[in-house]
Amino acid sequence: MSAVQPSDELPGEPIVDEARGGPTVLRIMLGTQLRRLREASGIAPDQAGYEIRGSRSKISRIEHGRVGFKERDISDLLSLYGVTDEQLRAGMLALARQANTPGWWAKYNDILPDWFEPYLGLETAASLIRNFELQFVHGLLQTEDYARAVTALGQSASPQDNERRVSLRMQRQGLLTSADPPRMWFVMDEAALRRPVGGRHVMRAQLNHLLQVATLPRVTLQVVPFRRGGHAAAGGSFTILRFAAPDLPDVVYLEQLTSALYLDDRKDIDHYMEVMNRLSAEAHTPVATTRFLKEIIREA
Repeated sequence: MSAVQPSDELPGEPIVDEARGGPTVLRIMLGTQLRRLREASGIAPDQAGYEIRGSRSKISRIEHGRVGFKERDISDLLSLYGVTDEQLRAGMLALARQANTPGWWAKYNDILPDWFEPYLGLETAASLIRNFELQFVHGLLQTEDYARAVTALGQSASPQDNERRVSLRMQRQGLLTSADPPRMWFVMDEAALRRPVGGRHVMRAQLNHLLQVATLPRVTLQVVPFRRGGHAAAGGSFTILRFAAPDLPDVVYLEQLTSALYLDDRKDIDHYMEVMNRLSAEAHTPVATTRFLKEIIREA
């Protein structure tokens, strides 16, 4: 087995600067580099897992950035993959330490589901967010009162915990007006606008807030009206996230009641992107959506 040197094409110099999106993004970047090194050295996942006293599934979680890193594991894997250059090893170990640094959402860990934590990092890091919502207004677009009403649905948590969930959602919305916001494209079913979550007053304020958000330069808002009949995404809501960093693949996020799916297979991405494009074509244009929102407000 030949040693991997920094001059080799895979994986190149590791990225050690703090990335937008915090530890989630750094874990994915490091995981991608480790996968490339493993494949370049011809090591099977089972063998790599055995080397770090783990399993094939542990290697998969590491390479997909789904878990934190132990420096000993990273060091052992680099040795197994034939990485002998000290500068390259030091850089990747430094990246592992940065990837274990808590994100801004760490203070909410007591009320944050494990399956949602990766999404917060991906959302913060994304250069493009495309979302379809079937039942509710997306969290990035919710008013505080609307968020409070949605959060309370089906929850047995204390009022204090629900308020902290609302606070987390409001903090996420800083992304909309950040110095370098992602491109955001939201498509909503009309049902999300007609369902009076929180009552008439709360819903009216929410609809007015959507009118304001729609004026932001990086935000596109569309509504699929009832009169269109059935549509390609009738099965549920989903979000597609795209990233500027070349080591970050597109991700489709599907949230369920007690868990979430993160899809990064190219076939899945292409399928959901096709559905999203069809929804955008079937929906009101952004200008027509603004008129439609005003109509609903007059009726509310």
